[in-house]
Amino acid sequence: MFVCHVCGAKDAEQKLVDETFRIDGSLILVEKIPAQVCYNCGEVVFSSETAEKIRTLLQRKAQPDKSIQVDVFAYQ
Repeated sequence: MFVCHVCGAKDAEQKLVDETFRIDGSLILVEKIPAQVCYNCGEVVFSSETAEKIRTLLQRKAQPDKSIQVDVFAYQ
């Protein structure tokens, strides 16, 4: 049963989400990750299997499916 570790809510929906990771100064986007998303606060939770698959994907340094340009802003 889902219980949000941020707000304590017990309801979540299964969604595909996109997450960015910064590894050795490089920004990496992983798309369409299955996750539970809290209905109350929006916290994203990955299963241990999904987290392990992401870790393996990022460590392999495989050829990406595509590359994109990203705008960067400095908070001042």
